[in-house]
Amino acid sequence: MTHPTTTASEDLRSRRKAAAAECTRWLSGRKTPVSDSLLALAAAATEEERDGYGTGGEVELLEQEVAELLGKPAAVFVPSGIMAQQSVLRVYADRAGTQRVALHGLSHFLQHELNALEEVHHLRIERLTSEPRQPRPDELAAIPGRLAAVALELPLRDAGFVLPTWDELVVFAEACAERGVPLHLDGARLWESTPYLEHSLAEVAALASTVYVSFYKGLGGLSGAAVAGPEDLIAEVRRWQRRLGGNVYTLFPYAVSARDGLRNVLPLMGDLHQQAIELAAALQSTGFRVFPEPPHTNSFRVYAPRPAEQIEVTAVRRMEATRESISGAWQPADVPGWSFVELVVTPDTLRWEIDEAAKAFGELLED
Repeated sequence: MTHPTTTASEDLRSRRKAAAAECTRWLSGRKTPVSDSLLALAAAATEEERDGYGTGGEVELLEQEVAELLGKPAAVFVPSGIMAQQSVLRVYADRAGTQRVALHGLSHFLQHELNALEEVHHLRIERLTSEPRQPRPDELAAIPGRLAAVALELPLRDAGFVLPTWDELVVFAEACAERGVPLHLDGARLWESTPYLEHSLAEVAALASTVYVSFYKGLGGLSGAAVAGPEDLIAEVRRWQRRLGGNVYTLFPYAVSARDGLRNVLPLMGDLHQQAIELAAALQSTGFRVFPEPPHTNSFRVYAPRPAEQIEVTAVRRMEATRESISGAWQPADVPGWSFVELVVTPDTLRWEIDEAAKAFGELLED
């Protein structure tokens, strides 16, 4: 009997996973053990009564809190962001009588959802641009004909977590309004964006008809998302949630963790952004390059002048030796011989001194 040969990359991935399980300190990306997560949920719960198919309990309280934070009449909790946003665009298309929606070519809709907008909802995609930056009003104007909606991802993750300036965002929103097309904000990381935009969540959300937010990224929740907007539109989103199988028997664990994130992590977003700016500057002086410079949110890309396979070996060895996790796996960059990693500043990062974190990264260039 023959056994399949394990490749070097597979072996390295296994070593990284094993080393991560033994880590006692994290700069970013810590995964809490299941038992600790369950204990934290029990401590964070405020309601004894659980929701029933999303009605009542912690879910209802979460929806009220999100609607208030975003300054919208209503909000609905949905177990996944993919389901939430597909539902919104489907509602817009059905209302408008056209299947055409305008998106960025690097948006999550097109990069990570297996072409669901076309395969499931039969929507037609009009690309505003595929450049690694936020789209401009002239690019919207260049798309002729009627549109059901325009979606804007804030920040644009696959371009390096880039945001528009506040003035640019306002001008783009005005261009949508003048054209009479609803603007939807893909705000998976909207919580993290307000320090750079220097405006409140409600002020940002006021520029759009609907807003999607995630609870498991910056806020550290278990999973789940919410969509906020007009009451009648949110009521239609609830119907699509049901049709797509997202109206499950109870959602209370997700709602409890989301509300806990709103209470304890959301107030830290300014500190996380400032830590990202200072850490990025320190990494630049250590031999790395960062993008954007300075970071627009608490997340940014770190580029290293070493091939991915080489620096990843060094990174895993360091994890095994120090039991410290300082980043995820390194990936090949567009420039041959360079690699990159996405670095997300979390509350764990605040426990590190900037110089200490920069020194840890610098060790990856020494081997």
